[in-house]
Amino acid sequence: MVKIGNIELSEFPLLLAPMEDVSDPPFRAVCKENGADLMYTEFVSSEGLIRDAAKSVQKLDIFEYERPVGIQLFGSDVETMGSCAEIASRVNPDLIDINYGCPVKNVACRGAGAALLQDVPKMVKMTESVIKSTHLPVTVKTRLGWDDNTKNIQEVAERLQDIGIKALSIHGRTRVQMYKGAADWSLIAKVKENPRITIPIFGNGDIDTPEKALEYKNTYGVDGIMIGRATIGNPWIFNEIKHYLKTGEKLPPPTMEQRVDVCRRHLEFSIRWKGPVAGVFEMRRHYTNYFKGLEHFKPYRMRLVEAPTFDELDSILKEISNDYSEMVC
Repeated sequence: MVKIGNIELSEFPLLLAPMEDVSDPPFRAVCKENGADLMYTEFVSSEGLIRDAAKSVQKLDIFEYERPVGIQLFGSDVETMGSCAEIASRVNPDLIDINYGCPVKNVACRGAGAALLQDVPKMVKMTESVIKSTHLPVTVKTRLGWDDNTKNIQEVAERLQDIGIKALSIHGRTRVQMYKGAADWSLIAKVKENPRITIPIFGNGDIDTPEKALEYKNTYGVDGIMIGRATIGNPWIFNEIKHYLKTGEKLPPPTMEQRVDVCRRHLEFSIRWKGPVAGVFEMRRHYTNYFKGLEHFKPYRMRLVEAPTFDELDSILKEISNDYSEMVC
């Protein structure tokens, strides 16, 4: 059993990575139903939270069916991050996570996310500020380093553990790589093999099949796996991996009826959380992913992104289920 502070997880937990504009409560709901062991919110801007910005505050919404769930924070100011950890703790998540891995320009170039990999002393101070501001376990998600010349993840892991983080998730790329090229898990393995490291180490990057999950588990010895982009339109990947790790056999791919049912559940959660207008509108980004690879699907996709109500969308989804009923994906 893997433990993060007082949180008990399975022997080899599968984590849903925090993804902006993806891992909101509706998406987390369908991932939880399909086997995710631990999930995180979209990353929450510390500056936005301090200003009481509506978008940042809304990201603090968590629900009992999601547990255990963590709120992920990012920012560039040490004191502000501490204050935000205190605010986030009031909504009673199970843990607080700090984002030191986001590579996108409007985050990293403002001194937040992966930018902190260039200033480890500041990263340590910021992490201490967060830890002192909450009673909850604090975890960190980061990358191997800023670029190929500064892969400092082993130093980062030791220093952050020494000040009290309870788990570390490592994406196997540098910031400069963004999401290009293959993730390098060899340095993740070195962190895990370090006799000084006693906290759980979770690997992240390129896990998109049950076979790869088993291979990386056995090769790199991590305590669990965090999955990001491979879950988009494919939340059942968690149960597929669990079944394969347990039995060595692959589950049959989802039928079209199952695919439609999960998409409908996602839509229902979206409307319940965001309301009938925003819930329908913001779900539009997901349809292509749920029905990726279907021949002659463009007319259906156009209808899905144009339909203004749940009833119309439900009718279209029923048509899709019927017209593609013989197909598995």
